Amino acid sequence: MMRIFPQLTKIPLPMKVSETGIRLIAKYEGFRREPYLDAVGIPTIGYGNTFYPDNTMVKMTDKPITEEKARELLRIIISGFEQEVSKVMREVNQNQFDAVLSFVYNLGTTNFKKSTLLKRINENPNDHDIPYQFSRWNKAGGRILLGLTRRRKEEAELYFK
Repeated sequence: MMRIFPQLTKIPLPMKVSETGIRLIAKYEGFRREPYLDAVGIPTIGYGNTFYPDNTMVKMTDKPITEEKARELLRIIISGFEQEVSKVMREVNQNQFDAVLSFVYNLGTTNFKKSTLLKRINENPNDHDIPYQFSRWNKAGGRILLGLTRRRKEEAELYFK
């Protein structure tokens, strides 16, 4: 008896951020042991985390965390972003993925999914407009922040490295 199996399609695994990408994220997020309010007043801890792996939000009354725990939290949260970005973005090289993950870690997947940056990457990952699209996202609470301007510049440079 012959069995016919439907053609199996290969489901791509999500790309993983490299140590270069993790260092870039950690550099710009900085480590904070105690909860603090970010530039727009959201409770944050560790390396820019506003929520925990169980999706509970950080509260100002949360206990301090060690740098080791913050690194662990950073990697767990990044893995969720890796999956989300891999679902909506075409295949790119490692530097491009690392740059985008830094961007998404800072701004979230909702902003990324509706961005012209994603549109440009998906149309042509070598589009010369991409650095400009990174640079547009340098504001918090309506104010241009020098730290975000530097971060976007470094992300764009890594993207095209």
